[in-house]
Amino acid sequence: MTTFKQTNRTTLKRLPKRGSYDQKLVYQILDEGFICHVGFVAEDHPIVIPTGYARRNETLYIHGSQASRMLRTLSGGVDVCVTVTLIDGLVLARSAFHHSLNYRSVVIFGRALVVEDQKDKLVALRAFSDQVIAGRWDEVREPTEQELRATTVLALPLTEVSAKVRTGPPLDEEEDYALSVWAGVIPLKLLAGLPEPDPRLPAGIPVPDYALEYERSK
Repeated sequence: MTTFKQTNRTTLKRLPKRGSYDQKLVYQILDEGFICHVGFVAEDHPIVIPTGYARRNETLYIHGSQASRMLRTLSGGVDVCVTVTLIDGLVLARSAFHHSLNYRSVVIFGRALVVEDQKDKLVALRAFSDQVIAGRWDEVREPTEQELRATTVLALPLTEVSAKVRTGPPLDEEEDYALSVWAGVIPLKLLAGLPEPDPRLPAGIPVPDYALEYERSK
């Protein structure tokens, strides 16, 4: 099993048994998600921005307009903390105090690097496309040189990383197990609906198989 090296920043202080540094688990969580939250300090105050991301091998990519304050700030080599969280269930306990959530989360620390090379930029942008739905990139128009120049891509090495996971039923106080109150887990799942065609889509263009497979698999 390949694991990430623990650091002072990634070592879990509370409920350390829920922590994991297993690379395979971290990658599974990152590959399942769509949105990350990027935390950093700018102009002497903290900021957290939700944005899309993609993972390719041992690198996490974020991207956006060159006008983005977040990307301009991160391009300067400031410390960043990126988090991804997946919610798997509502945990209903017999006491209000012990209600919780089942979840899988990843926290990443580091400094992002600007992707300057055009070929590397295209590789990263394809990874963004694949993060949403694999196979889409091969059918659509690729970015033009002007679009590439207008886009900033940042690479964050996956080196200082930890995961935290909660699973299972509620953990009540022993004396509360005798209460006549329903307790358990309500599972949650992100479900894809049937594809909705663009109103300006010409007649006769079928829904691609991968879109239907995506709907059936989620």
